[in-house]
Amino acid sequence: MGLILGIDPGSRVTGYGIISSNGIRSSHIVSGCIRVPKGELPERLGEIYRGLSAVMAEFGPDEMAIEQVFMAKNAASALKLGQARGAAICAGVMAGLPVSEYTARMIKLAVVGTGKADKDQVQHMVKHLLGLKQVLAEDQSDALAVAISHAHSRTTLARISRGVAR
Repeated sequence: MGLILGIDPGSRVTGYGIISSNGIRSSHIVSGCIRVPKGELPERLGEIYRGLSAVMAEFGPDEMAIEQVFMAKNAASALKLGQARGAAICAGVMAGLPVSEYTARMIKLAVVGTGKADKDQVQHMVKHLLGLKQVLAEDQSDALAVAISHAHSRTTLARISRGVAR
């Protein structure tokens, strides 16, 4: 069983979730949100980096998965989101973690079974798969979905490489 850190990047709120998974069964370790106060972008990016670095130092995940940016309301928003994503990736790389990237469609497909699932469906399945009862923030739920997606993808790729299709 390995610890997987999932990240849902955002320039104002970055969700994170750590699960323990053998690829078939997963359990929740910790999850939350890094809420960045208003201010200049460089300081906000530093907060994301420091916040995620602290989570990694405390819980020691083995690998990291992050959602890819696929759209934004405008070019400025896309740029800020990409920079927040970069701060998160840098935190993972500096912690020595391998980093995998997944599109929103891939995550929804792995967690819900359809790439067109809505936020409520994803959140419901995350809670079901991890046996959680508490209310999850949207960014927290999305980060856990990224981690679950990585666990499932990693297992599937390992089976394929061994020539075992189930």
